[in-house]
Amino acid sequence: MVMEKTTTVALVSDTHGYICPEVLGVVSRCDRVVHAGDVCGKHILDALHQHNECVIAVAGNNDLPERWPEEEREAVIALPRMAELELPGGRLAVEHGHEHGWETPSHRGLRAAHPKARLIVYGHTHRRMVDKTEEPWIVNPGAAGQVRNNGGPSCLVVHASSEHWEIEAFRFKQPVP
Repeated sequence: MVMEKTTTVALVSDTHGYICPEVLGVVSRCDRVVHAGDVCGKHILDALHQHNECVIAVAGNNDLPERWPEEEREAVIALPRMAELELPGGRLAVEHGHEHGWETPSHRGLRAAHPKARLIVYGHTHRRMVDKTEEPWIVNPGAAGQVRNNGGPSCLVVHASSEHWEIEAFRFKQPVP
């Protein structure tokens, strides 16, 4: 019997310059990591790379060169607006989501922007959400940092094989200041 290869991808967003250590623990156990924007500092990208070799990150509405220290501006300029990742069984698309509605991004708009995706990842709202009502699925991992994390830092993990995809959710205790 041949075991089907499953690829695991940690999904994080809205770190705003701080990433929860427990989220980094999840990242280190995955094959890849996707950051859905509002990174807010090269040190976050460096921390992700220390825990995982394959990091894909996109720019959020707060990832503007003038908001990052001058020595980090090249890193923020290099962040794409959206990205895609081929996985067993389909394609993952990621963008921050703010261009599809400021308060709550339109799932219809996201699906129209990424019709070939099996999974669309966005951030921006800081609220974890999994919408599997139709394809492509749409998820928001919630905030992986301290800013508006709605009860504690969170992240998602997608387990992708050619035959089956599954979403696993994590939420951690609010850090004590």
